[in-house]
Amino acid sequence: MLQFIEYSIIGIASGSIYVLAALGFVIIFKSSSVFNFAMGEMMMFGAYLFFMTDQQLGFGWIAGLVAAFAGSALLALAIERGLLRHLLGRPAVVLVMVTLGVGSIIRGVAALIWGPNVLQLSEILPRKPIFVGELLIPGKLAWGFVGVSVIAAGFVAYYRFSRAGLAIRATSSDQITAEGLGINIRGVFSLTWILAGVLAAASGIIAGSVNGVTPQLGLVAFNVLAVVMLAGMTSVGGACFAGLLIGWMETLVGAYLGAAWQNFLPYLVVLLVMVVKPTGLFGENRIERI
Repeated sequence: MLQFIEYSIIGIASGSIYVLAALGFVIIFKSSSVFNFAMGEMMMFGAYLFFMTDQQLGFGWIAGLVAAFAGSALLALAIERGLLRHLLGRPAVVLVMVTLGVGSIIRGVAALIWGPNVLQLSEILPRKPIFVGELLIPGKLAWGFVGVSVIAAGFVAYYRFSRAGLAIRATSSDQITAEGLGINIRGVFSLTWILAGVLAAASGIIAGSVNGVTPQLGLVAFNVLAVVMLAGMTSVGGACFAGLLIGWMETLVGAYLGAAWQNFLPYLVVLLVMVVKPTGLFGENRIERI
């Protein structure tokens, strides 16, 4: 039982890495019905910006955080303004293919600049393990979970209680009515992409602090896809819950059944849930072809 509890805590902490990226997926989809397959590459880009500013340029980790958040926000805004805004009203598959293409380009550019090897970020997350009685929790995972919790709580509070959050929720509910009420829906689209860029950078830095950074970090977006589908593609709270649940399942399956099972069994569970409830556990009764 002690071992099960320890694995469960580690799994939940590991799953928290998915939460911020899943929130970025959800907020973009809620406002503009765009499924952003470049989210993983936005995570990777933020992590590399942090590494470059902190270690390669020597400006320190605080400047690295500022550069990562600002750079990822600008990248997200460039994708939305430069590419996707011109494609509004086109079939959803066109938008999906654009984000897939953008992700591939970002991944290729990162490999050309920084190479394929794993780069270690500065230890902004303490390495020292935390003991709770006889339970041992890896320090980086524990503090990463704390960081994700603070950022996710701040985002949810902003989304629920700010005027900008109200505009986002109104736009996601009914774009025509929102525009009739004076809401600048194109400005809302841009804002949601900026927020998603910041969330992606935070997720990428935390993930990179735990596991290192490579151009393949962007492929974690396919894990986040399972999180978003399980939660329901429009549920902010569901994304938080599903991220932790997927991380918990991955860790337990890997610990008790081995890595081979870990790679697919949690996602088989997601598939079965989707067969029974296509909108996900918390999603709205709204089906989109993507």
